[in-house]
Amino acid sequence: MQSKISAFFKSTTSDSSSVSADNDDDLSIWEKQQHHIINTYTRRPPNPNAVIPSVVKNKKRSYAQFHLDFGQSDFLLRACSTCGINFTPGDPDDEKSHNHFHKSYTQGIQFRGWTKENVIPLPTLEAGRIILVSEIDLTSHRRIVEQVVSMMEIELGCGWILHDLFKVYLFVSLHRVVGCLVAEPIEKAFKVVSGSPDSVKKREVRTRSTTLRFGNVIFQREVEKKVASLSDSERMEGAIFCDSKPTTAACGIRAIWVAPSNRRKGIASKLLDAVR
Repeated sequence: MQSKISAFFKSTTSDSSSVSADNDDDLSIWEKQQHHIINTYTRRPPNPNAVIPSVVKNKKRSYAQFHLDFGQSDFLLRACSTCGINFTPGDPDDEKSHNHFHKSYTQGIQFRGWTKENVIPLPTLEAGRIILVSEIDLTSHRRIVEQVVSMMEIELGCGWILHDLFKVYLFVSLHRVVGCLVAEPIEKAFKVVSGSPDSVKKREVRTRSTTLRFGNVIFQREVEKKVASLSDSERMEGAIFCDSKPTTAACGIRAIWVAPSNRRKGIASKLLDAVR
């Protein structure tokens, strides 16, 4: 039996604190023994020759629009009426390639010359020079010929101009090939039949009368119209007739072409003179 009631409410703080202190000491000792971490990592020394990849900051997103050509009728393509190439107006790459091709077609392929050139001497030639290229020449020479032939094929058709025994005459003026003649060796040819005297155009007169009346006065007016009568060969729409008997020949002209901006200057005639 307690002597005083105050003894029942006596504080036990000192006892609990001593117990918790003992527990904390045991816990810290256990953690140090069981969870001791040893750091074995060492930092590598810096490599001065290492390439540091560049980091692209604030990269702008590209909104370039691409399209596929499936043969649509309206595809924003324009065909040049002069050189025939298709390009997209407003596209820098298309316009640049078109301008380069257009200039090569209208003014001739750019040509800086070769160290060894087989120049054909021509007394009547005042400006420029004519170079002969055959199938046995260097590859660089034949490559220029192929570029010129690609321009010729726009107007003359593809795939038939060059063959194994070709001889090409290039007319060079102002560092550009402005004319080309492709010749081939032949043994016989058929002469073109010239028109007979009866095939000369004749004039036929057709009359047509009309009556004009002014009051009691009557005028008779006759109109004469001259009509050209065409011969049989002209009715064939440009057909060419050749002689049935062949004649001996040493050279045949397979194709001849002059750049559009240099036509009507006698370049084709000069090329034919060089072949002769």
